[in-house]
Amino acid sequence: MRKPKAIFLDMDGTMLNNYNRVTDNTKSVIDKLRESGIYVFIVTGRGKNEIFQTAPDGFEVDGVISSNGMIGYLGDKKVFEHTLPFHVVEAIVKLAQDNKIYYELFPTEGSQIVERKDESILLAEMEKPMPDTVGINEWREREEALEGLIKWVDQVPRDEYSKFYFFSRCPEKMQRWISVLREQQQHLPFSMVSSSLNNVEVMVEGKNKGTGIKEFLNELKISTDDILAVGDSYNDESMFKLAGYTVAMKNAPDEIKAMADEVTEYTNDEEGLYHYLKKLLLDK
Repeated sequence: MRKPKAIFLDMDGTMLNNYNRVTDNTKSVIDKLRESGIYVFIVTGRGKNEIFQTAPDGFEVDGVISSNGMIGYLGDKKVFEHTLPFHVVEAIVKLAQDNKIYYELFPTEGSQIVERKDESILLAEMEKPMPDTVGINEWREREEALEGLIKWVDQVPRDEYSKFYFFSRCPEKMQRWISVLREQQQHLPFSMVSSSLNNVEVMVEGKNKGTGIKEFLNELKISTDDILAVGDSYNDESMFKLAGYTVAMKNAPDEIKAMADEVTEYTNDEEGLYHYLKKLLLDK
């Protein structure tokens, strides 16, 4: 791999450890890469307001693509924003309620929204103990959401929304819900992606992490051959197909590792990204 001009980093399971935090070491190596003239971007399923609270003070990157490619910021400049039609939002909220599915609705600005009458659904899915099928990152992120990130409303207001996130402690229940959503795709315009057996996300039709990266590259006049992408899950597939060089985390599923040019020596909870980027910095 030649020296990349830009690096695109997933967060959960990649940049974040199992406590959903960016370590000081990871911050330090990202700082040094940026000082060397390499752009560093975050590409995440998280909403923008969830990103920087996971990192040490002073953590900076050159830009953020949030909500799986729905919104992109280069510095403070919003480069693009894609939103779900409101009739799709209304229909899917009603479906989630009918099927008693945990949901979080992400506006383009601010905290995720849930109707207050659905709180019992969320609490039931988060009853302890944590099931073995659920990843520790995802469980802790949901705990953080319930502890203060969610904005409870009487009714979903007419606004701009980038995505839905759905969760179930039971993989079989989640698969049934995905089947319901697939039926709805016959007459409602939206796309879907999962990053684990316990979740699915609904987004704007035809938009994903890969399309978000393309919009950044057009803005920066950088070729796909000159970018490095690092990720760990199925929602990273679109950026893996796009990037000139790809790296999967050691903790990634085998299918994701098979897509990548390289696999890290350590997991996300062993600061695998830090060790990989440090080696990259020294080599280049």
